[in-house]
Amino acid sequence: MNIIVCIDDDNGMMFNRRRQSRDKAIIHDIINTVSKNRLFMDKYSASLFADYDVEVIAERSFLSKADECDYCFVENKKLRPYKDKINSVIVYKWNRQYPSDMKLDIEPSEGRVLVSSVEFAGYSHEKITKEVYSR
Repeated sequence: MNIIVCIDDDNGMMFNRRRQSRDKAIIHDIINTVSKNRLFMDKYSASLFADYDVEVIAERSFLSKADECDYCFVENKKLRPYKDKINSVIVYKWNRQYPSDMKLDIEPSEGRVLVSSVEFAGYSHEKITKEVYSR
């Protein structure tokens, strides 16, 4: 499976059971990246994609159901139990530090190599870095 995460400079993902931030430019980029592939996520995340023309499969146990070519947008799940199933990790970095109580629990480069890194302007963040790590 292909994992998509958004993190701050300290690998933070969530604070007090809420996402740290959100940015429309990232949602557009995720939709372009996923293309016609399936996009899995927790029900909590589905509202981010509600206004877009993309098929979202939102359910609690989505990480155990995703296949090799599927994409999984992860905000509030631990990834370590699924580390052997992960082919690629797409990381969007906010390039700032927020308070967090949930952090990314895997290293994107573990068993993978950085294949691309681009910076772009976001809607609410002046600089977002997208890194893609692949086996």
